[in-house]
Amino acid sequence: MKRRDFLAGGAAVLGILTQPAFAQSVCGAADRFQPVKNVKFSDWVNRFQVRAKRAGIKRETLVAGFKGGGYLPDVVKRDRSQFQNRRTLEDYISINTTEKRLLVGRRAMAKHQNALNSIAQKYGVDPFVIAAIWGVETRYGERRGDVPVISAAATLAFDGRRAEFYEKQLIAALKILQRGDVQPSKLTGSWAGAMGHTQFIPTSFLSFAVDHTGDGRRNIWGNDPSDALASTAAYLKRNGWKSGLSWGGEAGVTRTQGKLVQPQSSGPRFVTTHNFNVLRRYNASVSYAITVGVLSDRLRGQGPLRGAFPPDEYGFSRQDRMALQNGLARRGYAIGDVDGVFGPKTKCAIQAFQSKRGLAVTGEPSQKLLRRLR
Repeated sequence: MKRRDFLAGGAAVLGILTQPAFAQSVCGAADRFQPVKNVKFSDWVNRFQVRAKRAGIKRETLVAGFKGGGYLPDVVKRDRSQFQNRRTLEDYISINTTEKRLLVGRRAMAKHQNALNSIAQKYGVDPFVIAAIWGVETRYGERRGDVPVISAAATLAFDGRRAEFYEKQLIAALKILQRGDVQPSKLTGSWAGAMGHTQFIPTSFLSFAVDHTGDGRRNIWGNDPSDALASTAAYLKRNGWKSGLSWGGEAGVTRTQGKLVQPQSSGPRFVTTHNFNVLRRYNASVSYAITVGVLSDRLRGQGPLRGAFPPDEYGFSRQDRMALQNGLARRGYAIGDVDGVFGPKTKCAIQAFQSKRGLAVTGEPSQKLLRRLR
């Protein structure tokens, strides 16, 4: 299974969502991903290890891989709730192109300019696109994930919703350990097993990861992102990336010829090229591929989209949502980045504000609430 098929199932989480401390009583404590005793899981692991040995996994690798791990109930909870909150294209673009995020991205590119240039030259992939994938996936390495991949994959294989797929990921993760690319304690990622700076799943790692630094290991987990960025470029190249061709651009602005796409009704329209389809090999979502393309253009120095998105379900524009977030922030509520997206932190802050003021605690924004906070 290719990475796009994994991500099309909604299984990748790019970073870790944490709740602000003040809102824990309202919103509940953040997931901790701590192993718990589960007899049926232990029995499953014993049966799995027999299958793993037949797949070429050595006993010492199994011992090292499962040491200190176990069943992670929070992984199952995330897997079963992942489809509840869908983001719009406007959300994805807003989250990834705030001035703060763009500044972080440009600094990251400047810091690793030599690596990005050599990777682009070797694989013929636009360095701004590589950096944009890095930014969308883990905020330029800030949120690589710290969930043990062996335990996460084993938990999901045992749970059974996608048992065959996750058992393949578990075998692949053990092969990564056996090859020596990473130490067991460093084999971490998202709750669903996506790993490193650009969030490779284990099977994709085995197929596409490269050792750009020449140290004998394909290290996508460490502070140096070179191997991860090169692996991403190698992935795109092997999936048909055409050097010198843009991904596309906003219709009416770009001169690029290609297919017209409008993911969000009444929102901006985009002209897309063959390389846009290659980005969708990395992640099948149209919104993902457009966000990577738009972010790459912003990192390159281009301005924001000219087309406007329609009001959201609350009748809010992005400016309204940012005004509400700013109003909460001025009153001391931790809402994260002011990005115009009503994510978990903003909704927890709304709940806390409503509770403190004696209002009905819904966590939902409204025009009336916006007027209170202006």
